Amino acid sequence: MLAWMAKMRGYTPGCVDLLVADLQIDTVRAEAKAWLQSRLPSLGQRDGSPLVQQSPEVRQFFDPVSSTLTYLIACPATKQAVLIDPVLEHKDRDRKAITELGLHLKYVLNTHCHADHVTSGGAMRKDCPHVQTIISKSSGAQADIHVQHGDKVTFGDLSLEVRATPGHTDGCVTYVLMTQTATFAFTGDTLLIRGCGRTDFQQGNSFTLHDSVHTQIFTLPDDALICPGHDYKDRGVSTVLEEKMFNPRLTKSPEDFAKLMEDLNLPNPKQIDIAVPANMACGVQFDPSENLPI
Repeated sequence: MLAWMAKMRGYTPGCVDLLVADLQIDTVRAEAKAWLQSRLPSLGQRDGSPLVQQSPEVRQFFDPVSSTLTYLIACPATKQAVLIDPVLEHKDRDRKAITELGLHLKYVLNTHCHADHVTSGGAMRKDCPHVQTIISKSSGAQADIHVQHGDKVTFGDLSLEVRATPGHTDGCVTYVLMTQTATFAFTGDTLLIRGCGRTDFQQGNSFTLHDSVHTQIFTLPDDALICPGHDYKDRGVSTVLEEKMFNPRLTKSPEDFAKLMEDLNLPNPKQIDIAVPANMACGVQFDPSENLPI
């Protein structure tokens, strides 16, 4: 029964570990937990299988270099599909999955202008001219379509609601999908599993991020699935209720949260000097010596 429940929620072994610790369930026997974890896929095995069993519309992919989570969402009736936060180095993997599933890619969406990897949006559009790229108007980045709070992105019988969730960057948005069986929030770097995106570069603001999470994400149903843009500890999904109860950052007051974020003192992402300029141009990389597309 535990294995069934965990699989239904899309949990990995890391998710189980985290929830057992957060709930302080000291009575869980080690062998029982090990048995459960052995029956769940690790994040590194996320190769495009359905994220949760009851909602085959959503598939999750993992990039081990940047720990980026990419999502492929498809309308079962029309086969129209979208990609959220794809990574350039995995363009061929993603296109292969789309082809093998018989899908028709309509949009490539980004939750914000990324600083740790280059989006494959521009490359996908070059290979498939019918594909359109989407990012928020507030990001200032290039795209075929710019969205803002309250917009809908429709593909087949499905649609994504755009919720403005600035704070990590000015242009961050969360895409909300409601299917017949589940609600998904694709939060990018705004809300991570037991964490959140940084606020010390790219127009970051801790108070704004705190407000975004509490007003735009924590107001979703408690059982809504949090699908973050990254995870670094073999976890792929959480819920609104879990994050409202256990997120060590976002359960703090705005003032305490801002102080915590101010004291992180983290180095810049390794790819920031490459990723940000490229992503502002929809994933087109430039030769810095000649300012020409690579």
